[in-house]
This record gives sequence, structure tokens and C-alpha cells, in this order.
Amino acid sequence: MNIFKHMKITTTFLTFMSLTPAYATDMLTVKNIGMELARDIASETVLACRGMGYQVSAVVVDRNGITRATLRDDLASRFTLQIAEEKANMVMMSGMNSGEFKKLREDIRQELNHINGIIVMRGGIPINAGGHRIGAVGVSGAPGGDLDEKCAVIALEKFEERIEFAE
Repeated sequence: MNIFKHMKITTTFLTFMSLTPAYATDMLTVKNIGMELARDIASETVLACRGMGYQVSAVVVDRNGITRATLRDDLASRFTLQIAEEKANMVMMSGMNSGEFKKLREDIRQELNHINGIIVMRGGIPINAGGHRIGAVGVSGAPGGDLDEKCAVIALEKFEERIEFAE
């Protein structure tokens, strides 16, 4: 091929490419929590609290804050469902354990508590797999957020290997 013809084809191609928008975000690959794992974490969280004598609700949300599993123990108040979900959503919004966020941002806690769907209280824990936040679990009903959190931690520790190696 003659050099001038090659330059013309290359120039034409590059001009075309610069006029064509790049669609780098047409498709995204993300990791998210599956239904079975969400169900098992919610169940194990409630059972961990029951074993300590507390009737709680546990809600697992996915990376988008969409509820994947909800479980209320027999005698837990119906309000614990809403509070648990809002704690889990707080984790997804802040990117950290809800108790840590509460400590770090006490200055805006009251304002955030006016946003529908979140509450700044201890008892929400992130669910991470392979360096990706795939969801969160929120717990409500024990006599203190530290105890709610403890139940979630027990459940997550039980499924630690399953979470880490999930595909």
C-alpha cells in the first residue's frame, strides 16, 4: 500500500473516531449480593440475637439500597423492620459501619435523620466481598445499637468464607 493512501485512510479513521462519542459506560459489571446469601445473613443475624435473649429484625439491602431479605423475630416490634432497613441504607449511603459514621459525623446527624429511608444509629454493617461493597445488614430490637451490631457481626463472621469467595 502506498504511504499516502495509508495516511489518508488513517486520517479518515481518526477523524471519524473523534466525531463518534465513546460509550465507555454502556455496560457495567458490578458485584451485588444474591438472594440466598442475603436470606442466610438475615436469618443468622436474628438467630444470633435470639441466642443472646433479644428479639430483633434484620434487613439486608443490596449495593443499591434495595431490600433483598427481611426477617422479624416472633416478638420483635414491627417498627424494628423500618429501623433495621434505615440502618442498612445508612451504611450504603456513607460507605461505612453506621456506628462509625455516627461518631465521625455527629455534626450532621440530625439533618440526615430527616432524609427518608436512612437513620443515623448504630447497628448497620457493610457486607464486602473481594474488595467490593455488595450490600449491608441492619439490625434493630436489642437494647442498644452495640448489641444490634454484635448480632450482625456474628452472622457475617459465620459466612465470612462464603462471602469472600462468592462469584
